[in-house]
Amino acid sequence: MSIGTSESLQRLFAQWKREVLAQAQPEHRAELQRQLQQREEELLAKAANGTAGAAFSDLMGLGKDGAPPFESISKPVLVQDFDESVIQTQLHAAAELYFIYQHERMKVFQVAGVLLRLFHDGRIRIQRGPGARALYLMEKHQPLRYKPKDRQLAYRRAFNYGSLTAPRGAVVFRNFHREFIAFTSAIAQYFRDLLIGEVIRGSQALNERPFASQATIQRLGADMRWQLDRATYGNIVALTVEAAEYLKTILDALECADIKKAFDANTKWDVIEVVSQRYLGGTGEISQRSKMADAGRLLLNFAADNPFKTRDFRDFQTEVSPLGPVAEEWIAAYRMTPNGRSFRGVTPTLRTTLGIPGAGASRDLAS
Repeated sequence: MSIGTSESLQRLFAQWKREVLAQAQPEHRAELQRQLQQREEELLAKAANGTAGAAFSDLMGLGKDGAPPFESISKPVLVQDFDESVIQTQLHAAAELYFIYQHERMKVFQVAGVLLRLFHDGRIRIQRGPGARALYLMEKHQPLRYKPKDRQLAYRRAFNYGSLTAPRGAVVFRNFHREFIAFTSAIAQYFRDLLIGEVIRGSQALNERPFASQATIQRLGADMRWQLDRATYGNIVALTVEAAEYLKTILDALECADIKKAFDANTKWDVIEVVSQRYLGGTGEISQRSKMADAGRLLLNFAADNPFKTRDFRDFQTEVSPLGPVAEEWIAAYRMTPNGRSFRGVTPTLRTTLGIPGAGASRDLAS
C-alpha cells in the first residue's frame, strides 16, 4: 500500500469511525471504539504485509517503473513487540525464587541443617517415627547440583539480594527491590483510588473512568518483567525447581508429629522458631516473611503473565483489582521488617520513583 493510499485510508477510516461512534448508544460506545481501533490496525498491517522490500527499491529508484512519486511508495507498518519479547518460564521461575528467598530469610534451610546434625549426633529424641524417616529422606533429597552458595548467587542475579558478589560478566537486576516496591505501591494506590472513586460516585456500576492510573502499573510492570527476563537466564530455572523441591521436603518434614513433639511445638513454624532461637541466634521474621513470600509470588506471577497492553480501563480494572489487597498485604508485612521500617508510604514512594519534584530521596532500597 502506498503512502498516499495509506494516509487516505486512515483519514477516511477516522472520519467513518467518528460518524459510527456518534450514532452509537453511550453504553456501547467504548467497546465499539475498541473494536474499530483493532480492525483499523489489522487492515493497515494486512495491506502493508510484504511491502518492505518494495518500499526500499522504490525509494531508491530501482523498481521496474523507475523512481515513482513519493506518495506512491509502499509504506511499511512497524510493529511494537517489545513487551512480548520475554520468556515466561524464566519469569515464573523468578516468582518461585522470590518465594524461596523469603524462606531463606526465615532460616528454614538452616533449621533443616540443624535438625540433620542433631539427628546424626543423637541429640534429638526421635527414632522410628515419621520424623526420623523424614529426616533420612531429607538428607537423600538434598540438592545434588545447587548448594547454598548457588542459591545465594541466584538471589544476587535476579534480585540483587544477599552479600555474595555476582560472577564477572553476569547480568544482575540491580534495581529490582526499588522497582518491585514501586510496582506494588502502584497497584496499592490503584486499589485505593478505585475505592475512593466508588465512594465519591456512590456506586461501582457507573460507566465512568475510575479515579486511578493504569499507566504507572503498566510501565513499571513492563520494565520489571523485562529486567527479570534479562537476569534469570542460565541455571535459574533448574535451580529453582531443585530448591523448591527441597524446600517442600523440609516443610513436610517439620510437620511430622515426633519432630514437633521433640520441640514442644504445635506447628512447623513453631519448630522453626524454637530451633532458630536455640541454635541460630534468633528467629528470622517468620510472620512477616511468610506473607511477603506468598504475596510477592502472586505479584511477580501477575507481572509474568500480563503483557501490560490493555487500554480499556474496565478490562484492566478487572485484572488488577484482585491484586489490590495482595499488594497491601505485602506492604504491611514489609513495613514490619527491619529493612522496611524506612518505607515512607505508598504515595511518597511513587512520587520518588516517577521523579516528581519534592518527593525527597528514596530510602526504600534495602532488601
